Amino acid sequence: MHSFKNNRVTRDTGGLYPILQSPMSWIARSSLVSAVSAAGATGVMETSSGFPTVQREYDAIRARTDRPFAINVAIKFIKDRPEVEKAVLDWALDGRTKFMTTSAGDPRRHVQRIKDAGVTVYHQVASLDGALKAEDAGVDGLVVEGGESGGVRAPDSVHSFALLQAVRERVALPIVAAGGIVDGRGMAAAFALGAEGVAMGTRFVCSTESPVHENYKQGIAHAGSNGSLPVPMGPRAVIRVLRSPLSEAIARGEPGAAAAPDGIQTLYVDGRLDVALGSAGESAGLIQTIKPVAAIVEDTVAGFWREIERLAAMLGAREAVPA
Repeated sequence: MHSFKNNRVTRDTGGLYPILQSPMSWIARSSLVSAVSAAGATGVMETSSGFPTVQREYDAIRARTDRPFAINVAIKFIKDRPEVEKAVLDWALDGRTKFMTTSAGDPRRHVQRIKDAGVTVYHQVASLDGALKAEDAGVDGLVVEGGESGGVRAPDSVHSFALLQAVRERVALPIVAAGGIVDGRGMAAAFALGAEGVAMGTRFVCSTESPVHENYKQGIAHAGSNGSLPVPMGPRAVIRVLRSPLSEAIARGEPGAAAAPDGIQTLYVDGRLDVALGSAGESAGLIQTIKPVAAIVEDTVAGFWREIERLAAMLGAREAVPA
């Protein structure tokens, strides 16, 4: 398999391949993160769960692999809890990693401290304006997330095809593309639009090592091409979830339509897709099977180079245009 020589994302992450796993709350823990890093990509550990969970999961990852992995700080989830914010930053920057990502907030809050600790930091953005502000803040790279990805976002989010081009036109930093990518074809497309790496969330949720209930994984694998939809989440946000009678009713605004209050227990642990909302990107429609993480990474890298070679072959077939 070809290497990614001179790739800025692998330089910064220490991974063999410029593939990151999204730091999904509760899901991005030891079983998944360690498998992703062991496969040569970069697992990204979530810290929103707080202590002692974070320390326990970190130790479990380290016991399973000696490959590099990253730590994510979701800024808005801890900025209003000063004691938690300090504990997470103190812990994360105590020599535990050389690469971090930040998300869900203003990177200026932490970027200088992270860089002063000798740690490389990429910030997740969902708009050109956010990318420009993050670059100005001094981050080392960007995770550019399109509106087709799963999870919470603005109702008017721009999708990856347009967003990546807009950011690449204005920003020189390394870009990791997120949203709509599950395989080598999507990875090659992201590179054509200016990315140097990709991040996958929904694809890794639907993996053998993912800690969520089998029903949730099967829901993704059987989603179909139009198997996700955005539903309102507060006055200025939506969340993209698996299509179901419940999510469709909520999207229509039907009175009384609501998800179970304890989504993590109901969905991730109990697998109740009938009463819980399963976060999933549009990429769910491209996933048909639950596979081991190692197979996902291997297939993605092989598929990427296959597409690159197909495109490169067009050079030999081109004809000169008559003057």
